[in-house]
Amino acid sequence: MEEDYQPNSVQDIQDAYISFHRDEAYIYNMHISPYQEASIFNEEPTRPRKLLLNRREIRKLQSDVQKAGYTIIPLKVYLNDRGLMKIEIATAKGKKLHDKRQDIAKRDAQREMSRAMKYNR
Repeated sequence: MEEDYQPNSVQDIQDAYISFHRDEAYIYNMHISPYQEASIFNEEPTRPRKLLLNRREIRKLQSDVQKAGYTIIPLKVYLNDRGLMKIEIATAKGKKLHDKRQDIAKRDAQREMSRAMKYNR
């Protein structure tokens, strides 16, 4: 789960996810800004990046994804002393349609209450 780190880089894991290709784990849609002092031939900031996991970890994560329908997502990004990026990952299950509808209804109700309180002052 380590990736080369570039000093002064900005990471964005908002839409990132982890997928497998040929028994190797890759992280997709993770934005890492290019190194400022590098040449103009920088790598693409959102390119897929290979994660360093051992074989046992890869097999367990692959079985979770295939059997149970989980998605693997990054939670946090850490930087270590050797200039490598460590990524904390977790398996997550997506929401069902009725759960999404409930959350949207709650959010709309909360928004209505805050508007009513704002204008009643």
